[in-house]
Amino acid sequence: MEVMMRHKLPTSITALALLAFASSAFAADYALDTAHSKVGFSVAHLVISSVDGRFSDFAGTVSYDAEDITKTSVSVSIKTASINTDNEKRDGHLRSLDFFDAEKFPEITFSGDKVVKKDKGHVIVGKLNMHGVEKTIELPFEIKGPINSRGKGLIAIQAHMTLGRKDFGLTWSKTMETGGLVVGDEVTIELILEATEQKEAAEQK
Repeated sequence: MEVMMRHKLPTSITALALLAFASSAFAADYALDTAHSKVGFSVAHLVISSVDGRFSDFAGTVSYDAEDITKTSVSVSIKTASINTDNEKRDGHLRSLDFFDAEKFPEITFSGDKVVKKDKGHVIVGKLNMHGVEKTIELPFEIKGPINSRGKGLIAIQAHMTLGRKDFGLTWSKTMETGGLVVGDEVTIELILEATEQKEAAEQK
C-alpha cells in the first residue's frame, strides 16, 4: 500500500499542476482596436426626437477567459472632449460647464471585474466614474470569439444600457412651452468593440 501511495502521489500532484496551468492558459489580455470600435450614445431631444453621438478618443483592455466568462475583466477610459454629435456648436456646449465640463473632468472611466449571469445573458459589475461621480453599475454584454486574425486572437463585445444622466450630476436642460424637456434624462449607451490579443503579455505569463 505504501509503495502504491508513493507512486500515485507525485502523479496526482503533476496532474493538478497541469490542470492549473491549463486553466490559467485560457485567459488572455486584449486591447481595444479603436479603429473598429464605437462608443456611442443617444438621448431624447424635444421629446419627439433624439440626438445621437459618440466619443472618438478612448482606450481600454479586456482580460478574457474563453473557458470561463465569469473571469472576464474590463478597464476603459474615454476622453470627454472627444464627444461628437456632428454639430460643432452643440459639441462645444456638451464640453462646457453645463454638461461634461471636460476641462475639469477630462475622462470617463469604467472598471469591471465581476461577471454574473442575469436573465438570459451576463452582466459585468463595475465602477463607472463620470463628471466626478462614481457609481456601481451592471453592464449587460455579449462576447463573441476569439477568432484568429493575422496571427492574433480577436474578440468582439457588444453592450447596451440606459443611464440616468442626472445621477452623474449632468442636470442641465430647459423646459419647453409644452412642458417637455429639451434634453431627456435617460441616455442610451451603445458599445460595439473589437479587441486584439496582446501577444507580448500572453508570452510573459
